[in-house]
Amino acid sequence: MMKVTGFSFVKNALIYDYPIVEAIKSILPVCDDFVVAVGKSDDDTLELISQIDTTKVKIIETEWDESLREGGRVLAVETDKAFAEIPEDSDWAFYIQGDEILHEKYLDTIYNNMSKYKDEKRIDGLLFKYLHFYGSYDYVGASANWYNNEIRVIKNDKSIYSYKDAQGFRKGNDEMLRVRPIDAYIYHYGWAKEPKAMQKKQNNFHRYWHDEKWIENNILKADEFDYSKHVRELKLFSDEHPEVMKERITAKNWKFDYDISFNKKTVKDKFKEFLSKSFGIDLDYKNYIIEK
Repeated sequence: MMKVTGFSFVKNALIYDYPIVEAIKSILPVCDDFVVAVGKSDDDTLELISQIDTTKVKIIETEWDESLREGGRVLAVETDKAFAEIPEDSDWAFYIQGDEILHEKYLDTIYNNMSKYKDEKRIDGLLFKYLHFYGSYDYVGASANWYNNEIRVIKNDKSIYSYKDAQGFRKGNDEMLRVRPIDAYIYHYGWAKEPKAMQKKQNNFHRYWHDEKWIENNILKADEFDYSKHVRELKLFSDEHPEVMKERITAKNWKFDYDISFNKKTVKDKFKEFLSKSFGIDLDYKNYIIEK
């Protein structure tokens, strides 16, 4: 037998337009239960989460430490709060962030890999591929500044902890996790929001990385986020979105068009692409060790 517990954290999901309900629902089919840390919010996030699935979803109410402003540390702390509540009898912990969705076509692949490596002591987690949507649900990032992989399934080992700004994990004394890559994508929708909600997110979330002076000097004061000013390189998305996202996508109330012929490949991107194609050298940041 194998037991899997999902976990996540969230705060102000409605104000900042996070698809947290869709995120949780997308992985529930492979989870026996789910723990979500709901931070004290300025909207009805707690009520929103409480309506998902009372038979599977356990809510822990938390309060974010607003003094943890350097490097997004508070996000890791909230992740750890949820992970700490995962029952001892769970074999795996499936992490999903509030703007990440798993396509249902990968559920069997993930479950089969969890079954395969459940008793493999040398494997700490499973490594996922990523698609990063930008501007709207029609485009994905194609430049080298997007991360291509990250750990989202980990063993229920309490020596594991959320690393830096909660992008990945480490264990023990700053030790990288040993992972097995799997053929499954996480769809990241954090940069595909209605422009007003995106601007609100920009104004707020940088406060978890920088002080007020930096924000004053670097964040443009505007009512709406201008996606066109931040584009480097995009490609059209021609596949099907996850089923849980289709209602949200149908209700989309903004327009973002981009001519991909205007893609701007930076010198850094060109250099990384050259090294990869010519010598098989991968310069992408890796917070893990791939176990062969």
